[in-house]
Amino acid sequence: MKLEICEYQTPITATPQQVFDWHERPGAFTRLSPPWEKVNVISRTGGVGSGIGSAIGDGARVVLRVRPWGVPLKWVIRHQDFISGKQFLDVQESGPFATYQHLHQFAPGGDDTTILTDRMEYAFRFGGFGKMVAGGATRRKFNRAFGYRHQLTRSDLADHQLYAHKPRLKVLISGPNGLLGTQLSAFLTSGGHQVIGLTRGRSSETTIHWNPATGEIDSARLEGVDAVIHLAGERIAARWTASKREAVVGSRVRGTALLANTIAQLNNKPAVMISASAIGYYGDRGVELLDESKGAGDLFLSEVGKRWEESAEPARQAGIRVVHPRIGIVLTPAGGALASMLIPFRLGLGGPLGNGQQFWSWITIDDTIGGIHHALMNEAIHGPMNLVAPNPATNQEFSRTLAGVLHRPCMVAAPAFALKMLLGQMGKELLLASQRVLPQVLLATGYRFRNPELKEGLEFVLGR
Repeated sequence: MKLEICEYQTPITATPQQVFDWHERPGAFTRLSPPWEKVNVISRTGGVGSGIGSAIGDGARVVLRVRPWGVPLKWVIRHQDFISGKQFLDVQESGPFATYQHLHQFAPGGDDTTILTDRMEYAFRFGGFGKMVAGGATRRKFNRAFGYRHQLTRSDLADHQLYAHKPRLKVLISGPNGLLGTQLSAFLTSGGHQVIGLTRGRSSETTIHWNPATGEIDSARLEGVDAVIHLAGERIAARWTASKREAVVGSRVRGTALLANTIAQLNNKPAVMISASAIGYYGDRGVELLDESKGAGDLFLSEVGKRWEESAEPARQAGIRVVHPRIGIVLTPAGGALASMLIPFRLGLGGPLGNGQQFWSWITIDDTIGGIHHALMNEAIHGPMNLVAPNPATNQEFSRTLAGVLHRPCMVAAPAFALKMLLGQMGKELLLASQRVLPQVLLATGYRFRNPELKEGLEFVLGR
């Protein structure tokens, strides 16, 4: 049986132990999973490593549901050959390959630099026929995945290194299982912070129960939390019936008010509450440049944003530092606006919406996480903070750039009247309103964007 070999190396500005520790912590697997791949973790069991129940220690196992060639398969991986600060090995127990092993190595590169090496050795089922059918596609998948993984590892570690001198925090996150909450939780835990999820489920070691609709919250468990990041809220992307509007407003106002009032009354209050908002706050403003000093617009989403932010006032009055990240269009193929655009654009049916001149203020999911982390660790930041890339694009520019990254034409425009007829007010405010937003607070406080340019941002999140 002939083995295929793929090897990838990248220098990381951190010591081998620091890079290894990042991989060993909870959250690293989630961070390293490419967002365009459909990988579901069915179960995980810890092994013997440098930490209790180490996710990569000898004997640890992970059971995954993968779709390597569009067909769902179970993939069982066992970790072994664990040497803290140096290496660990993933070995397939069962799965899509005849044999598969993946060696992770962390070697000194000089001057507190690590040479990170990922080496895969694998063989296809059905021998030469299997290689003929799947060999080229498999190598291309590995090339995409590990280009993404190494760049993300380098960037995540660089962000954490900036604040290595500060203590690790106990962070409460509402909406921890959402698109943003999942990645933010993984980013923080892989950086050594402790994350507690605020969920509607029962309280557990890693979760705290609440129900904003009934005013329930397990307040005693909030004592000792260093920071609160509030992300939970009713999804906006649906036709806005009267009941939907009420749910959108109510979920944000009730949830934020309940959380703000609760932490304001704690004996041991958190130092900071980061309570999400959105750039819909600004309404439809054409080509006007919008920094954090600009007032609210006059649309439904403007009113939502105002009431959402005002609901955190009890925390502010109690002396807690409150930050409102006004989040733009978050780019990830795992969900949200970009995910919904991919199918028509891949089919060559994508194009501008309306006349395409409305500004879309976008940001990659990793800069969204990075901006929240920046606000978490910087005591000087308070009040509104625009969470967008520094280079907003018109919808026409966005459409042409996305089509170019996918190597497809950009020809099929969607008329404004059709969007309004199909989607009502939601289509007008989410898709046709123009918000040319600048991240003035982030720039003024020294945040370094991973993806400041649209083309490079799309290429990274899409693995292109």
